[in-house]
Amino acid sequence: MKRKLAAVAVLSATALLTGVVQVSAAQADPTPHARTAQQRADLIALANGQAGKVAHALALGGQEQLVAKDVVVDADGSRHFRYERTFAGLPVLGGDLVVHQKADGSTTAVDKAVGAQLALPSLTPPIPADKAAAQATGAVQSTVGITVDEDESPLTEVHQAGKAELVVWATDGNPRLAYRTTVEGLRADGTPSSQLLVTDAATGQVLSTHEQVQTASGTGKGVFVGSVPLTTTQSGTSYQLKDATRGGQSTFTLKNKTSGSGTLVANSTDSFGNGLVSNPESAAVDAQYGAAATWDFYKNTFGRNGIKNDGVGATSRVHYGSNYVNAFWSDSCFCMTYGDGASNTHPLTALDVAGHEMTHGVTSATAGLNYSGESGGLNEGTSDIFGTMVEWYANLAADKPDYLIGEQININGDGKPLRYMDQPSKDGKSADYWSSSVGSLDVHYSSGVANHFFYLLAEGSGAKTINGVSYNSPTYNGSTLAGIGRDKAAQIWYKALTTYFTSTTNYAGARTATLKAASDLYGASSAEYNAVAATWSAVNVN
Repeated sequence: MKRKLAAVAVLSATALLTGVVQVSAAQADPTPHARTAQQRADLIALANGQAGKVAHALALGGQEQLVAKDVVVDADGSRHFRYERTFAGLPVLGGDLVVHQKADGSTTAVDKAVGAQLALPSLTPPIPADKAAAQATGAVQSTVGITVDEDESPLTEVHQAGKAELVVWATDGNPRLAYRTTVEGLRADGTPSSQLLVTDAATGQVLSTHEQVQTASGTGKGVFVGSVPLTTTQSGTSYQLKDATRGGQSTFTLKNKTSGSGTLVANSTDSFGNGLVSNPESAAVDAQYGAAATWDFYKNTFGRNGIKNDGVGATSRVHYGSNYVNAFWSDSCFCMTYGDGASNTHPLTALDVAGHEMTHGVTSATAGLNYSGESGGLNEGTSDIFGTMVEWYANLAADKPDYLIGEQININGDGKPLRYMDQPSKDGKSADYWSSSVGSLDVHYSSGVANHFFYLLAEGSGAKTINGVSYNSPTYNGSTLAGIGRDKAAQIWYKALTTYFTSTTNYAGARTATLKAASDLYGASSAEYNAVAATWSAVNVN
């Protein structure tokens, strides 16, 4: 199902002055996103404190309330309050919005995921919750043995769904009662499945389904990061892969099990692994370093303090299952998990895999892009973009940075990358340019439009060699682009993701959002702004 970004709503001057609370200069972030956990908590409390006035200024109904999810404060004092919405106490899916304010407290614009007014004839669902849960389980069971997502193996086991939660479904612009249900299961390759289904509370129709365990399939070839520094914790005579300088993020071994938290990797010396797969600590070094590199990239590039921007580090788990040829991120355990690959000799602990998967956590904590249609392609593209940027940030001799996705894990068994950012169609399935059918592609292939945009914006078009790798990036309209550099391109994409994207943003909405971001960062008449506009046209997003 395609998602559409609602038009930007601009409040009247009267509403601006009556619907805001001033923020002192002391409360503004010293740099965008850079803040302590307490400062973030204070800003969230501030946003919640003015939620009622904002709702009034937006003319929301009496049964609607706003709940602050995140706050971004720019270096110039501009503020961006991200809210979720409830109706009569029920979560509204597609009700999220972002309120943009100047430093003086005046509101300039509001980005809504959906612009439809909420009005329900009844809050009593025709289908009871227990029946809805059973229907959701049945819907998932019908996919057993079928690969719905081409990046996943088929389901082989489905468990009874948890309790069905009553919500308001507004994502498609037609608000109505629905149920949100999680159905657990297991895939053929051993990957746990946690499917979040939204079903119509009157008809039982499946409105949305989202696999919450994000995966990256492939086969690895040994240890990827080489010799790297690690920050560890000493406990008595033991040294642990636990990093107190990065939110306590740590690495555990599951010892080929598929459940539980595992055992914290520890050693009698402050040296881990030997670069060989036969040493179980070697994969743990890859995982711990990948988490640290991802943390450092977000912190030093954007001032983001951890995946959720709350200073809390994620957990990594290695040696998951037996012969498990996959890796995945899960919001529920706030953890990154890696299998050991074929014959338990090819761990999937490559650096761009780590950066890609943990970026799903960043997207979940910010825009919450729906994992279907064009917004799903943007979700996957965002992970490819920042997974690539983590690789460039780390700049390892053992893993030279490039614009290739999964080039080390040899997923196809032919030495070729999983995806190509300069010309996505080289994988045989991804889209180079936008078309009306892009939203119907698997999200890993519709992401090609975002990947191609980012490469062109960063490096420009045509044939060239970058860091020893040959690229040749075409354009839809035959234009020649010079590129503005990957650092500026990344700043623009991150600003758009955290400030302007909503759960339903599509490619047209991404163009609008990145132009706003470029204007904020570099000015509306800047070369960077013009480059963003020209690059979207080059991938046929006009």
